Formats: sequence, C-alpha cells, structure tokens
Amino acid sequence: MIKEIHIDTLEELLPLLTEQEYRPDLDRNRSPYVYRGMSDSSFKMYTSLSRNCKGLQKQLEPAILENFAKYAINDEPSIGHSVWRQMILGQHYGLPTRLLDWTQSALVGLNFATTEENLEEMDKHDCMVWRINMSELVDHLPEPYKYAVNRKHSTIFTVDMLKELTGNSLKQYDTDMGDSSMVIIEPPSLNQRIINQHSFFAVVPTGIKDIEKFLSDNTEDTVKYIIDKKLRWRVRDMLDQLNMSERIVYPGLEGLSKWIARHYYVK
Repeated sequence: MIKEIHIDTLEELLPLLTEQEYRPDLDRNRSPYVYRGMSDSSFKMYTSLSRNCKGLQKQLEPAILENFAKYAINDEPSIGHSVWRQMILGQHYGLPTRLLDWTQSALVGLNFATTEENLEEMDKHDCMVWRINMSELVDHLPEPYKYAVNRKHSTIFTVDMLKELTGNSLKQYDTDMGDSSMVIIEPPSLNQRIINQHSFFAVVPTGIKDIEKFLSDNTEDTVKYIIDKKLRWRVRDMLDQLNMSERIVYPGLEGLSKWIARHYYVK
C-alpha cells in the first residue's frame, strides 16, 4: 500500500524530518526509512537502465557494465573485480544501471525534490519525496539473504555481502529475487558525492517491471509526500539556510556553480 500525504505548509514538513523509531535495546532513536526526492509529482519511478534500454535492458546490461569496467579501470583499478562496484561507480557518472537512488537523509531527499534544471518550472508543478521502510523489504527477501542481513543486525546490504550471496552474478540475483523482493545496498565511499548524499541504492531485479506496483503490493509503510508547488521556493530557501544545497550534494566546482546560479536567480 502506498499512502499519499499532501504538504501545503512548512509546518507539515516536520513529521517527514523527524521520523525515527525508539529502540529500547539501544535507548536511542533510529530511522528505518530511506527517501527519494523527485522534482515532479507526476514522474514515475524508473531506473536509468529501463529508461535507456526499454525492453532490452536484460540483454544490454552486461555489455554496458563490461564496457564501463574496461574503460574506467585507469580511474578505478579495482573496478573489474565486482559487478556491484561497477554499477555504483557508474551510477554516479550517468551510466544507465538498475540501481535506484535513495538517501537516509530526508533533507537530501527534499533537496532533490526542490531542484530544477529550469528554475522557471519551480512553481509550475508539485514535487514529491518517496519514503520506504527498509525493514519491510527485508521481510520479503529469500531466506539466505534474510539470514545474512539479520546476522549483522541490520537491514542494509554491502557489496561484499551481495558478492558472497550471488557469486558476483546478476543472473543469480535476478533468479533469487524474482518479482517479489529486492535489496537495499549501502555503497562503499567511492567518492565524496556518495558520502555527502548519504546514498543508498535499491538493486532492482529484472523481474520487477513496475517499481511502484511492487511497493503497493508488498509494503504497508510506503509514503509519497506531495509538496505543493506554491511551497517549493519556500522549502528551497529553508534548505539553503540549513546548508543543504547543490554545493553540498555535488561537491566541487559543478555543484558550487549550480548553487550560485540558483542563489542569484531572478524570479
């Protein structure tokens, strides 16, 4: 089930920013959620691989990763040893992959929701932030995967765990997941962008053709926060005040330039 929550005032954002569960075993508050910000509430959830390769993604994915590893080895010598590292590194440089970006920071999710290439569009349409509960996804995993993640008292996989479970094979992963489960992975800190964005990835198996339908059919705690278009500039200005901007999520001159351009944009 997917619940929609419409946000029309700044005050209504507070639950999104403070969602945590009390853990009596730790006497601390911890969040089981990850977030995905999208600049238009009408956008569907697709991986870049499915957008790029359409119905041929299963056939073309191996060639995409093989060629990326072949030409990227000079920049990242270890890239050939793990198909998961190939996907993670490639994802951050625009390579079409089956990975779907998420973040454990609601602020980062809001940042992407209130970002537009064309700033004239900021108040033309609503934006949204998706929220999923990682614990729910663990419940649907095959037993070997569930055992592996529970053994570490976690809900998140690493590249080493996936490599061990699948033998570094995407075909094995697809067979194991079928159309009823998928893994959330925390990437290694390959670059500063991954660190600053508090990045997580959903590794979408080829058996799941419609991600939103999968979430609707298999989860009870998924929320889609719809942020009214009249509020977008106000949220954007608040995030800047909280030091959450392109300058942070895209460290380097590119992010700095994007932030300055928007800061001095004349409405």
